[in-house]
Amino acid sequence: MKIRTIIMSVAVVGLLFASCEDTKKKEAEERAAAEQIRMDRERDSLLKVEEMNAARAAEMEANSIVAKAMGNSELSTLVSTLKAADLADTFKSEGQYTVFAPTNEAFTNAPQSIIGNLMEPDNKDQLQDFLKYHVLQGKLPAADVLAKVKEANNKLDVTTLNGDILTISETNGKLMIKDSKGKTATVSSADIDASNGTVHVIDKVLMPSM
Repeated sequence: MKIRTIIMSVAVVGLLFASCEDTKKKEAEERAAAEQIRMDRERDSLLKVEEMNAARAAEMEANSIVAKAMGNSELSTLVSTLKAADLADTFKSEGQYTVFAPTNEAFTNAPQSIIGNLMEPDNKDQLQDFLKYHVLQGKLPAADVLAKVKEANNKLDVTTLNGDILTISETNGKLMIKDSKGKTATVSSADIDASNGTVHVIDKVLMPSM
């Protein structure tokens, strides 16, 4: 009788032990499954963020200053100079700029000896300097510029991306841009809105003091 009781007790303990092991195994499997779900959700979330960022970047590039210039037949020479200077990517990316964009005719009427020299591969730094002279930091719609010009008694000095100065004034409601050589360009078409700034088309090339 004692032996039978002992055997039964051992059997019960065995069953309890097996049940405990099964419970632990089940809990471990549930934890592993929960961790896998968490990792899958985290991965999916990261993928969605990456997709959103890629879509946002693509949309910004499609509406960037360079894209707007590329879509304007009057600005094809400017686009070519930006590419030659390796600045096209700069004005496709994030940031806020105001660009005074010379037309093809403006480039044609500029001193060709200077333009031709700037387009030489060895003069890329000078070409970058020349192009940055046409750019201000920040997005400045024409109305904001006119307001600042009025505050400055119709003579507003602004610093360009190359560190040189342009002087902006107003005549008959149009913005006039005087360069370091004393030549004045007129804004012929203002406020071409872009994702990373704005473009004001001008009828002359601006010459920095280089």
